[in-house]
Amino acid sequence: MDDRQTPSAELDISGRPSIETRITDFVRLGVVVLFAYLSYTLVAPFILIVIWAAILTVALYPLYERLQALLGGHRRIAAFLITILCLGIIIGPLTAIALNFVEAIQWLIVKLSTGSLHFPAPPQFVRDWPLVGERIFSAWVLAASNLAGTLDHLQPALIQAGKFILGKSAVIGLGLLSFMTSIIIAGFCFGHGSKLASGGDRFAERIAGERGLGFVRLAGATIRNVASGVIGVAVLQTFLAGLVLRFFAVPASGGLTFVILILCIIQIGPALVLLPVVIWSWTTQDFTYALSLTLLLVPVAIIDNIMKPLLVSRGLSTPMLVIFMGVIGGTLAYGLIGLFLGPIVLSVFYDLLVAWVRGHALPHQPTSSS
Repeated sequence: MDDRQTPSAELDISGRPSIETRITDFVRLGVVVLFAYLSYTLVAPFILIVIWAAILTVALYPLYERLQALLGGHRRIAAFLITILCLGIIIGPLTAIALNFVEAIQWLIVKLSTGSLHFPAPPQFVRDWPLVGERIFSAWVLAASNLAGTLDHLQPALIQAGKFILGKSAVIGLGLLSFMTSIIIAGFCFGHGSKLASGGDRFAERIAGERGLGFVRLAGATIRNVASGVIGVAVLQTFLAGLVLRFFAVPASGGLTFVILILCIIQIGPALVLLPVVIWSWTTQDFTYALSLTLLLVPVAIIDNIMKPLLVSRGLSTPMLVIFMGVIGGTLAYGLIGLFLGPIVLSVFYDLLVAWVRGHALPHQPTSSS
């Protein structure tokens, strides 16, 4: 029988690991770090796509389970229907924007070619606006009296603005393509949800012991609450606003609806779009039209102030202020992905801090209903 010990078990005279053992451990650690770095460089281009796929899987998994039960346990059909629905939510508004853009370009070409494009005279109250009122009024009067000369004067600025818009449009298009890829990946993940959840539990347990399971539950509940309280309310607001704009035949309603969706998701709100629409209605339309449009748009603009706090904090022990700080701070720091990462990080850190202050208290595990 070979009585030799492995290098990791060799001890010096004082009973501590020998130099050879330490060197071996450092080499092993270096190999692990090297492989981790190489693996990161390989998956780095897909990290955002994978994170979005994980967020969508967690957020939509309760819907997938309900749909699967309605379809008699057909997992693939349920996953396919949810994937198509999510892709439709993205493709539908994009199609409307593209059609409105084409119509606007055609209208502008016709007006410019026939010389029938005219600006209306500015209302007098524009001059009374603080700081910029006089300059806007003068530029507006010039455009109304001599549009061709104004366009020639602004041609360099218009070219730069066009290049900027095209560049941003390309970035947005690439982002939307990545997001649709995440939706497709999430569709494949639905069928393996239980295995993925078990793997996540085991990983968290290896990192934080029993508390890791509570943190996994907290992260999942936070994702679902943010999805319903932020994304869900944003979609509802956008749908109602788009319905009102379309019903009242507001120009470029499709593009305005898409802008409202983006503003609602990043927590700015629809007022930046709806307020100019209301002003436009009162300055260009009759009294009945403007009053009806205003009365319908005001509830749409404030509905998130009522629904969002109720949905975001539902079933969580984390204070609502912490969650909203995570939502807003994450969005400002990391963009749209931070909308979910921010509240997750702050919620887990808050529970870690509370558990540390209280000694051995475990983090609150949200109920299954949340």
